[in-house]
Amino acid sequence: MKNLETPFITLDYSILKKNIKDMQATANKAGVTLRPHAKTHKSHKVAELQIEAGAVGLTVAKPEEALTFIKNGVKSVKICYPIISRDKIKSLLIEAKKHNAEIIFALDSLDGFEILKDASENYDVQTYIEIDVGLNRCGLKLKDTAILEVAQKIQNSTNIKLKGITSHAGQSYGAKTKEAAKQIAEQEREIMLSVKQSLETNDITVQEICVGATPTLWAQENFEGISEIKPGNYVYNDLTQKNIGVVGWERLAISVVASIVSINDTYLIVDAGSKTMTSDAGAHGTTGVSGYGLAFPEANEPNDTSGLSVEKLSEEHGWIKHNGTHNFVIGDRLRIFPNHSCPVINLFDKVQVFEDGKHFETWKVDARGCVN
Repeated sequence: MKNLETPFITLDYSILKKNIKDMQATANKAGVTLRPHAKTHKSHKVAELQIEAGAVGLTVAKPEEALTFIKNGVKSVKICYPIISRDKIKSLLIEAKKHNAEIIFALDSLDGFEILKDASENYDVQTYIEIDVGLNRCGLKLKDTAILEVAQKIQNSTNIKLKGITSHAGQSYGAKTKEAAKQIAEQEREIMLSVKQSLETNDITVQEICVGATPTLWAQENFEGISEIKPGNYVYNDLTQKNIGVVGWERLAISVVASIVSINDTYLIVDAGSKTMTSDAGAHGTTGVSGYGLAFPEANEPNDTSGLSVEKLSEEHGWIKHNGTHNFVIGDRLRIFPNHSCPVINLFDKVQVFEDGKHFETWKVDARGCVN
């Protein structure tokens, strides 16, 4: 690592492969398909590994992300985000046709349906209805009559087909234990089955139930009635997942290597600030972890007792609290494990890939900055 200038992201290839393999094994054992969310890694290389392992395609948040992966050969992409721009939808459908790929949409309103209908009049498209299972972000709630109204609009459409219902139990990122995450997963499953039953009582066929959040899926045991899962964070994991208790240190695939540039009586100051680590303390604003990460000497393995907290960030500086009896000197390098890996990846153009402690490749973060 010494020849790489700090700050940079390290990706442990062995951990990455194990995370991909094990989530795919979870899907296979449960008899569900895996369509991982690419917002975490934003990388063609990682997407290829996921699809080679058995993933049926990708999930993304934004149209620009979808285009990036379609142009690189991914044949099926689900946009799990309400798109309200007709121009974006039209551009997606044109590119999908050009690359012989499918785009699957998600919507949660009658307005969303009308926009999709107008923009896709010359195409046959598939969509999910998004259901709110407790995050209180996007999606329609269990008892909302708009679920049936939107479903009926889709059923009466000539070119839009209802593929199923989809959800994201993002509130699980605030769980304190693996058992709590498992309970949230079961609540999500029950809500989705209730929505399906209600729709089918009204002669609406629901082919697919898609769920997904990394904490719930690492913890989930009962998959009855579910047909597809879409976790994203699982490929890398982070301190949030470890704090919940769904993974251990051996599952954390990425860290940021930074150099100590100054030392005072309270802090080690490193060259990794908010433009490197992000000021995102945890997914969905959860507060289950403190600070912005944990730092260890570069050569040391992470553990539960010796990590130093990244307590503050300014744009180019990380403030790491020391115990007053440290042996660090300026120029020493630290590995920092972030609380939330997804936004950290989006701040880098590339990741440095290591296996058995040896650097062997540099991977581009292909969909970095795809926010449109």
